[in-house]
Amino acid sequence: MPEVEGEGEDEVVAPGRRTLGVVLPAVAAGAVYGWAAWSFGSASAPSGAVAVGGAAALLGCALVAYLRLVRGAAGCFGALALGAALLLSVAAADRTAVRDDVVTCVIREVRDEKQKGFGDGDVEITVHHHTLRCPGGAPETLTRRERLGSEGEKVEVALDSARRVAPVVDGESSPWPFAVPAVLLLAAATAGAARPRRLAG
Repeated sequence: MPEVEGEGEDEVVAPGRRTLGVVLPAVAAGAVYGWAAWSFGSASAPSGAVAVGGAAALLGCALVAYLRLVRGAAGCFGALALGAALLLSVAAADRTAVRDDVVTCVIREVRDEKQKGFGDGDVEITVHHHTLRCPGGAPETLTRRERLGSEGEKVEVALDSARRVAPVVDGESSPWPFAVPAVLLLAAATAGAARPRRLAG
């Protein structure tokens, strides 16, 4: 039973429970990343439906376990951070997946689109939809934040021959844009589990 020294004092949590809360984010991230990497790159990978279902089950179990181990506001904010980190882990696994086929495509058309950005204010970002002509017919389009070129120019595209992951521009498959924020969010979720919680009084 937790001991409470007085109203508004720090909640005394069993050491085992706190330890589980602290290690859970890293364990969950490793499990989700491993599942995604296996689904994207293994010769014995499951079907798309099984891969998505397995990832969703791991994500849901991790969030439920975290909320049971970490109570109060720290648990809510930590669960949000953990969920975002696990989704970024999947994206990082996608970027590290092997794309064993590189094709030279011709840009047929570029269409610019304004979209609302995230954050305060009326921030707009421009995305560029490139219509391509590639050997074998795939991919037909690539959407990027930056223009890959003008109509008639060529671009090298890396593909997964099994079509399990999305095509990318050749040489631009670094996982770091997703891995770095994932690590920061995991650190936030871990800190939320490690800090003393206060009882609502």
